[in-house]
Amino acid sequence: MSLSSTQLVFPLARCFSTTSSRAINCHRASIARIGRTNYTQMYPTLVVNSDGSTSMIRYHEPRKIIKLPLDLSTLTEAERRMRLEARKPKIKVVIEEDIEDSFNPNEYEHLWKK
Repeated sequence: MSLSSTQLVFPLARCFSTTSSRAINCHRASIARIGRTNYTQMYPTLVVNSDGSTSMIRYHEPRKIIKLPLDLSTLTEAERRMRLEARKPKIKVVIEEDIEDSFNPNEYEHLWKK
């Protein structure tokens, strides 16, 4: 049996392969997210409807909750206006109070004079 020069320098080089399935193992998911486009199993997910009712479904991605959007065309004009006003940023009201100062430094003059 004759050994090549690479086998003499790197005796374990024949054990490693770039196409090995050992590189993709359970520790790969701890470093980065799993880059799957299709998951093999279905996951239980809570769906919240626009009226507030909830139901459990099986979803193809691992998600905890899915909230469905509200259709504004089904609301009355007053309800729609209230919803749109709630989306706008709130304006903070700053109240400035005038504090009347009745401090007289002459009353404490005996404390710093010797």
